[in-house]
Amino acid sequence: MKHIIILGDGMADRPIPALGGKTLLQAARTPFMDLLAREGRTGMLRTVPDGFHPGSEVANLSILGYDLPAVYEGRGALEAASIGVDLQPGDMALRCNLVCIEGEALKNHSAGHIHTEEAAELIRFLQGKLGSERVHFHTGVAYRHLLVVKGGDKRIRCTPPHDVPLHPFRPLMVKAGTPEAEGTARLLNDLILQSQALLDAHPVNLRRKAEGKDPANSIWPWSPGYRPKMQPLPATFPQVRRGAVISAVDLIQGIGIYAGLRCIRVEGATGLYDTNYENKVAAALDALRTDDFVYLHIEASDEAGHEGDIALKQRTIEDLDARVVRPVYEAVRQWDEPVAIAVLPDHPTPCELRTHTAEPVPFLVWRRGIAPDGVAAFDEASCRQGSYGTMERDEFIHAFIQ
Repeated sequence: MKHIIILGDGMADRPIPALGGKTLLQAARTPFMDLLAREGRTGMLRTVPDGFHPGSEVANLSILGYDLPAVYEGRGALEAASIGVDLQPGDMALRCNLVCIEGEALKNHSAGHIHTEEAAELIRFLQGKLGSERVHFHTGVAYRHLLVVKGGDKRIRCTPPHDVPLHPFRPLMVKAGTPEAEGTARLLNDLILQSQALLDAHPVNLRRKAEGKDPANSIWPWSPGYRPKMQPLPATFPQVRRGAVISAVDLIQGIGIYAGLRCIRVEGATGLYDTNYENKVAAALDALRTDDFVYLHIEASDEAGHEGDIALKQRTIEDLDARVVRPVYEAVRQWDEPVAIAVLPDHPTPCELRTHTAEPVPFLVWRRGIAPDGVAAFDEASCRQGSYGTMERDEFIHAFIQ
C-alpha cells in the first residue's frame, strides 16, 4: 500500500463570530474532504507536546512520529538542510526572517511577502557587510533565510516574529537563557540593529517604498539549534522504501531531507494563496507511482491566518479541497495498487490571534476497504466524534502507515 499525507498548514481555527460561531473548516465548502471523512475514519491529533512552542517545525515533526525531546534542534537547522548548508559541529543555525519595522513596531514577519529575487539581493548585501568567519547569511525563499553562527550558544530566548505583529520590537529582541549565552544574545541583537541601519536605504527598499510596499528593513533571527539527529522514516517503517516531500517551504523540505525523503521542488510553488496547486498535485501523483510515501505540504492557509484574513483563509481551504484533495482522490481510487490518504493541518492558526496555537487538530484517514466511523464532515467539531479519538506522539503515523 502507498501513502500520501495532504497537509493544510494552519488550516484549523477557532469559532469566528462573523461566521456565526463556525470555524473556517465548518464554514468553507469542502465536499471532497467531507467525502473522505464519510468514507474513512477521523479523529483529533495533538501535534504540540507539553513544553514546546506551537511552531510548524514542532508540529510537522510530531505528525511524522518523531520524539521531540530527543530530536528537536529548532527551525534553522532543518532549513539548513533544505538549502544545502552542511552544519558542522559547533555551528548554530537560526531562521533569519526579513521583516518590516515601522517606527518601533514589528509591522509584519514577511516584509510584505517579499519575493525571493529581491530578498536574495538583500541577504547577499548583508553577508558582504556583516558576514565574517563566524557569521554567515544564507539565502532561502521569500522572507525566510538562514543565519549560521559558529560557536553560538543555543541557550537563548528568541521570539517568533509571526507571533507578535504590531508589537514594539525592542522588548522582543534576543535574551540569554544562561550567563554563558549572553555573548551570543549580544551578537544577534547587534546584527539586528546593524541590519536596520544598512537596509533602510538599500535600493531594493527604496524601490519597494516608492511602490507602496513594505520594506524589508530588518533581520529577525530566531529558533536556534544545531544539526539534529533524526532517524530516517524508512528505518521505522519498512513499508516506506522510498518517499518524497513536496513543499514551497524550506522548513518542511529540511524535515523531509532529515527524514530520508527526496525533496521535489515544484515550479510555481510559492507558499501563498497563489501557489501552483496543479503542479504540486501532478508532482505528488508522479511520486506516488514510484514511491511508497508522499508528504504534500500546502502553506497557504497558515499565511492567511497570520494576516488575520478570514475571507482569504476560507478561500485557501476551499482551494485545497477542490484543487488538491479532489484530484488526488479521483486519481488514486482508480489505481490497482491501493493508496491511503490522510488530510490534516499541522496546528491551528486562528485569524483572531494571527499566530499558532497548540490545540489538537482534526484529521482523516481514507483507504480502500476502511470501515467508516459515521463522521459526516471534516472539521474540528465533527472529528472530535471520530473513532480514532485524540491521538498524540507517534500514534497517528503508526495508525496511518500500514
